[in-house]
Amino acid sequence: MKKVLGIVGVAFLGGAFALGGYKLFVEQPQVIVEKTIEPQLQTVKANYMPAVMNTASAPSNFTEAAEKTVNAVVHVKNTAVKEVYNPFEEFFGRGNGRSQREQVGTGSGVIISADGYIVTNNHVIEGASEIEITLNNSKKHKANLIGTDPKNDIALLKIDAEMDLPFIVFGNSDNAKIGEWVLAVGNPYNLNSTVTAGIVSAKGRDLEGNSNIESFIQTDAAVNPGNSGGALVNTRGELIGINTAITSRTGSFIGYSFAVPSNITKKIIDDLLEYGNVQEAIIGIGIDSSSNEIEGVKIGSVDENSDALKAGLKKGDIITKVNNVKISKFSDLKGQLTAKRPGEVVDVTVNRNGSELTRTVKLSKRDSFISQNFGVELKDLTEEEKSERDISHGAKIIKNANPALKQFKVGEGYVITKINNKEIHTASEAKDILDSYSLKNRRRLIIEMVSPTGQVERYGF
Repeated sequence: MKKVLGIVGVAFLGGAFALGGYKLFVEQPQVIVEKTIEPQLQTVKANYMPAVMNTASAPSNFTEAAEKTVNAVVHVKNTAVKEVYNPFEEFFGRGNGRSQREQVGTGSGVIISADGYIVTNNHVIEGASEIEITLNNSKKHKANLIGTDPKNDIALLKIDAEMDLPFIVFGNSDNAKIGEWVLAVGNPYNLNSTVTAGIVSAKGRDLEGNSNIESFIQTDAAVNPGNSGGALVNTRGELIGINTAITSRTGSFIGYSFAVPSNITKKIIDDLLEYGNVQEAIIGIGIDSSSNEIEGVKIGSVDENSDALKAGLKKGDIITKVNNVKISKFSDLKGQLTAKRPGEVVDVTVNRNGSELTRTVKLSKRDSFISQNFGVELKDLTEEEKSERDISHGAKIIKNANPALKQFKVGEGYVITKINNKEIHTASEAKDILDSYSLKNRRRLIIEMVSPTGQVERYGF
């Protein structure tokens, strides 16, 4: 028996040394290996069956809309450099076994101004160390990242082309009608300047598997990997959405695609340009979601000192319209508010005990954010607080229900300044990161905080 084990052991060592010798003397080291990743579209679960299209009612052609838009949709190349570890190289004395690998992803983008501003999806450029734009005339330009909104999956880029560029004008996505013909323009499977046609199948669509965007435009225009960030346009060539997700069991188009409405996209872009982050507007109410049978959104509570209270909204009112736009479900209301800024005035129509009433409400700014998964409520720092505490960024904790943090006496007054070495500038940003990591990567979560006494403290999860 010992003899057999000895033979097996010698054979194993021989194989290991042979592999190591190959790695050391034959195979050449690769400092950077480029790997092209298939263009990915977000896929979500849905039970919607593709409709049979009535081609007899289709317009005679879509050439005018295609001509207006095809040159304003670009190819987006995202290059990310990641470190990889090879234990054999370290074992046989070839450095520390670490090397860098380039990963390349692709998608689409939409030129929205003659001076080179481009909108795309956040997931198309997320983690990029370099972004390259290829125009429809095959000219390439390096792009600068202006800002992102991961919550609504929108990113804004800028290129300097030294010439006026063709661009697509924004349409009013609220005016898009179910059954209206639309075009999806993008670069599926790296095929430049591809146009597909379909109809608007639904509006205000909320999707299982996407907890952020809750007001998609649904269409049956064919959208495939590589279309992410491309344009959804009406037959006049106006931008009414940014193609973002598909429902699929295979990764390819099988019936329906989903776009972030243009009104939401435009508001996000304006906020990124003016403020550097997204300003979230709220009415000042809580929602009663106990009944799914009513048409509209039932008010469960009205915030103290809110403009909603001053305007006369009451618990039990059912919101049926905002600015004459019909509200059938929460996603309709969320879509209207996401497209508005704090300080804007809206007309809210409610059903109160069978009577229709309209009240004018000034929208306020959401100033606190709750990470349900991590158990903390966060608020933006004021400029005065930054000055007093001699810090330039962060989000302060105003309530803490996290048992682990409570154990270390962390609570109200602490300021989160970094998460996994990423600087935190807003409470919304911190909330989104905490929620994503607490669900998926909790062991890799390192939070840097400043205590009320000014001490820098770090906690790992």
